[in-house]
Amino acid sequence: MAMYLSRLGRFCFRRRRLVALMWAGLLVLTASGAAMLSEPAPDTFSVPGTESQRANDLLKERFPQAASGGATARVVFAAPAGTSLDEPALKQAAARIKNLPQVDGVADPLISADGRIALAEADYRVPEQELTDADRDALREAAAIPGVRVEMSGDAVAPPEEGAGELLGVAAAAIVLLVTLGSLIAAGLPLLTAATGIVIALSLISATTAFIELSSDTMALALMLGLAVAIDYALLIISRYREEVLDGREPADAAGHAAGTAGSAVVFAGLTVIIALAGLAVVNIPVLTRLGLAAAFTVGVAVLVALTLLPALLGFAGRRALSRRRPATSAGHRWGQLVTSRPVPVLALAVGGLLVAATPALDLRLGLPDDGTALPETTQRQAYDLLAEGFGPGINGPLSLVVQAPRDTKAAANRVAQDVRSLDGVAAVEPPMLDPAGDTALIGVVPASGPTSEATEDLITTIRDRFAARDGVAVAVTGQTAIDIDTSEKLAGALAPYLTMVVGLAFLLLTLVFRSVLVPLTATLGYLLSVAATFGAVVAVFQWGWLNGVPGLHSSGVIVHLLPIMLIGMVFGLAMDYQVFLVTRMREEHVRGASPTDAAVTGLTHGARVVTAAAIIMISVFAGFMLSDTPMVQSFGFALAAAVFFDAFLVRMTIVPAVMALLGRAGWWLPARLDGALPHVDVEGERLHATVGSTSRTE
Repeated sequence: MAMYLSRLGRFCFRRRRLVALMWAGLLVLTASGAAMLSEPAPDTFSVPGTESQRANDLLKERFPQAASGGATARVVFAAPAGTSLDEPALKQAAARIKNLPQVDGVADPLISADGRIALAEADYRVPEQELTDADRDALREAAAIPGVRVEMSGDAVAPPEEGAGELLGVAAAAIVLLVTLGSLIAAGLPLLTAATGIVIALSLISATTAFIELSSDTMALALMLGLAVAIDYALLIISRYREEVLDGREPADAAGHAAGTAGSAVVFAGLTVIIALAGLAVVNIPVLTRLGLAAAFTVGVAVLVALTLLPALLGFAGRRALSRRRPATSAGHRWGQLVTSRPVPVLALAVGGLLVAATPALDLRLGLPDDGTALPETTQRQAYDLLAEGFGPGINGPLSLVVQAPRDTKAAANRVAQDVRSLDGVAAVEPPMLDPAGDTALIGVVPASGPTSEATEDLITTIRDRFAARDGVAVAVTGQTAIDIDTSEKLAGALAPYLTMVVGLAFLLLTLVFRSVLVPLTATLGYLLSVAATFGAVVAVFQWGWLNGVPGLHSSGVIVHLLPIMLIGMVFGLAMDYQVFLVTRMREEHVRGASPTDAAVTGLTHGARVVTAAAIIMISVFAGFMLSDTPMVQSFGFALAAAVFFDAFLVRMTIVPAVMALLGRAGWWLPARLDGALPHVDVEGERLHATVGSTSRTE
């Protein structure tokens, strides 16, 4: 692989105009395709194989009027304290809303017992993506009542505007690149290649929305991961290119050698991320599969750009991409000597710190943040709080019971409704509603607790257990709250199998690369420590609320249910990136005859500066997404930033070299039979070094 990539890098360097023109053409083509084919992202969510999803599908079939696919708005009216709402004024407001062009109907306002708070629900004929700002402004104007506070929620209400946090992350990355590379041109190349790859990847993903439904968070997550790895991959290759030129190679040969060595590490790291993210398909949740594939595709484009467009741009930049001085390595050398000279206390501190950080993960609780976890100043949050005040917290997460009976469905549904009313934790039960055929009934249930409360989860379990296979009457619980709970349970159950698959893959790939048993074992255990510590940090911040005082950060009480399983795949790829870059240099020195300790120190001497810069860049990019108003994007940004910190600084640059020093030569042991059976994957470019050496001797 190293030889092929070396030839590819040299070709792209020499034929830079052709390569640049091809990428520019692809950029224009994909951007044009996205402009013509892109469709708004719906927030549909399905979880095959769960009771709530089966019941929801049945509802759409039997009660089509309740599943029109249009947007909804919950308009909440609140009179000043000590007063009550005027019913005629409420009815007039509801009539104005009903007369809006896109509104299909408005339910009669529901008024609280004290008469101070009311709720009117409006159904639109069109989905949220087709509503304009003018439609939303018209809703606010129609709902206005003098002297009455009006708040709104639902998908018909415009979500909070996204900030420009990712731009701040990119700005921080640019500063780190400038400090690390010491040249404006060199610092600009990773940003240029990253921007090119991101635009192409996101344009293609956007174009696919004409044929496939993607969630609204897909683009943000693909941007987050793609931007970070694209900058990092370019930094690794540029650093090796500059090193080769400073060692006396001609620029074209240096580009080829950098592509064959650092480029091989980039290919391996990129493939591990792609495989891990594509492997999310085994969970069998469509939205998760599409999220994983979109992010994996973005990483794949980043790899291709780093291997082809970057050498071409290096050809244009020439020696202007070089710094006037060789990068300092003294800090990395001193750190390597410290870690390897005192491996036991260093290991104890690093492992102990990660285990302490992981402790909160024992309280991990999955769920889906709702309007109750939105920022306090948003209208969605204020509508949520008013409804809970006027009608109880359960009004924000009603349940739907689907009842089917072999005969007399109406009588069976009435018995079910009566039984449910007698259960603890039930605030209200609506009269059953039959479908046109009369064989399926729908019962609305309002819990006494909120949507994310454990009491609501217990109530759903109680209802399911109570009516399981009862006299031939089938009762299924659905509704958004039930779907969220079932999704969280399914994802929690998939965590262990998926983690096992990823760990097995990591061990296999690292065994192929490093021709060792203990090195992959150390790397895999370090990865598990990174994941555990990241989960602990996420729970502490977003579930326990430890950083609620920090502007922009607020806890939701639960962890977004998609986060843990996606984090396992993403962190795996990032961890392997640093593992390969550092340990391949250690193995290279060991093969040349250095002692294991000296090899570890040399690996850190040459790699610590670049890995530190790459980690800071990733942390900066991911931290920028923490400024998002979307809970899922915000928690992903924090989780990935924490994961990079734990893995790069504590695992790869501390635990791994300390373990290598402790293991000595045994660290590179591989059984002879296994050595003969495994294919040789030349990630560190041994054959490339041999070829260059023989060429030099011939000359």
